[in-house]
Amino acid sequence: MSYIKHRSEESLEDYLETILYLQKKLGQVRSIDIAKEMNFSKPSVSVAMKNLREKKYITIASDGCISFTESGKARAESVLERHTILSNWLISIGVSKETAILDACKIEHDLSEETFAAIKKEISSKNQENS
Repeated sequence: MSYIKHRSEESLEDYLETILYLQKKLGQVRSIDIAKEMNFSKPSVSVAMKNLREKKYITIASDGCISFTESGKARAESVLERHTILSNWLISIGVSKETAILDACKIEHDLSEETFAAIKKEISSKNQENS
């Protein structure tokens, strides 16, 4: 039997997705905004921001405002796209909105590019049929 190897960067992706969401909602994002949104402690968020900065996904200005690097924004947008498409798809097949959002968050990190592309293609063809 083979075992699924879960992606080790799930937490990193959750932070990137949250930063992108908050940027769209608030404009400027600081660590305190992330802590409040994710219901995490400020020290936990601080450690995560240090990790994201070291991986060159974000920069933090002297006033505490967080900005994406090019690679950070691309990764955040990819995760948000997966989450949005999967949530909407689950809702469209009858899953409650609350459950769909939670399940999409679980699925988005482990789904292969091949499977995600097939799901997007299937959704697109269904949408074209319904137009």
